[in-house]
Amino acid sequence: MMYQINWIDIVDLCIASMGFTVAVMGLLLSIHAQFMESWIKKYFTIVFGITIAYIVSDYTSQISLIFLGRDFRLLSKAAVFSESFFSSLLMPVLAVYMLHLIGEKITHTFFYVVSILWGTYILLLLATQFTDYIYYITDENVYYRGPIYPVLLVPPVLLMIANLIFLQYNRDRFSQKESLSLRLYILIPLFSMILQMLFYGILIIVLGTSVSIMIMFANIMSDQIEKNIRQSSKIAEQRLLITTLQMRPHFIYNTLSNIYYLCDIDPEKAKTLIGNFTTYLQKNFHAITKQEPIPFEEELLHTKAYLEVAKVRYEGMINVKCDTAYTSFRLPPLTLEPIVENAVKHGLDPESDSLNIFIKTEHENGTIRIVVENDGVNYSEKEDSTAEESTGSEHIGLNNVRNRIKAMCNGTLDIEPRNGSGTVVTIVIPE
Repeated sequence: MMYQINWIDIVDLCIASMGFTVAVMGLLLSIHAQFMESWIKKYFTIVFGITIAYIVSDYTSQISLIFLGRDFRLLSKAAVFSESFFSSLLMPVLAVYMLHLIGEKITHTFFYVVSILWGTYILLLLATQFTDYIYYITDENVYYRGPIYPVLLVPPVLLMIANLIFLQYNRDRFSQKESLSLRLYILIPLFSMILQMLFYGILIIVLGTSVSIMIMFANIMSDQIEKNIRQSSKIAEQRLLITTLQMRPHFIYNTLSNIYYLCDIDPEKAKTLIGNFTTYLQKNFHAITKQEPIPFEEELLHTKAYLEVAKVRYEGMINVKCDTAYTSFRLPPLTLEPIVENAVKHGLDPESDSLNIFIKTEHENGTIRIVVENDGVNYSEKEDSTAEESTGSEHIGLNNVRNRIKAMCNGTLDIEPRNGSGTVVTIVIPE
């Protein structure tokens, strides 16, 4: 005999439809939200994907149990199993997300506890398929709870409590907004599950899960938007300062003086210097107007123009070697040139014959590395900071370059002493 539909079934179908709509909207937002960090986008893509699978399974079980006959008993059984399985995945995934937020690895003891609880639930779920004690579906395709049904929900409840305890224990390592959204994400389904143990009928847990995920997603999206606005403002402020930071008057005066004297003694050299200096000025002015990363070839041309000008001032004291076979990438404007300029300014030793500068690019495993190495005077970050304080707006510290690489490309900049003498500056940019 076919199952008879009633008002509870209609409410459940409406809840499932609402949950499915919410999950699909969340998935689309996760995929297309360019302002979100990549790992957060990946997390919510997985969460909403699992939620869609969970709700589709629930929807399938309802359709099969309500509208289909006894011939579809196996479909109902598979659908009920699938919705239980997919819903249980959300808590282990949350555990991984929380560990990532505070910089811990999945080798943490907390993750092992979560894995044991989740594994216990899966074992119970598998055992349920061979017994009538927890739940069962009759030959007539009708779903019933068994006498010990609440036992099946004990591991998920303990999973949520474990997540809640971990969140509370590490509360100082989460931001206020993260802590609030995570608590709601755990507590709403937890109370929904407890109510579901007591009351059979309306799908309280589906409703609670859908609402909690959207609340958490909305809070995280808001946090990411605020962070993106702060980063954009910072980049805009830095761009406005690039002229004063890069175009130091003494460098211009010295170059013009060199051109003035060369006009009489070596006109051809003066013309070459004017060409290189013009290129250098053009690249500086052009960098101010750029709001996104530029091709590496353009930044390299800017750097070479600076070096040609510097070679005239420090005649015979600067040697440059480039190994830049890989150039098919982009980076923030005024990234390579300030590093090379720092190498010249701080690496030149009056007592040394010359300064050797090596510029190299590498591409491996989806990562781009730019290495600027010199054999001059060691130049540390501490010295960079001191120099910046002493020269004010006339000096661009490498921290400024580092911040722009991080904000615009999610890259890093590291400074290390070179074996023997000199400094190695390494930029790493993910593709």
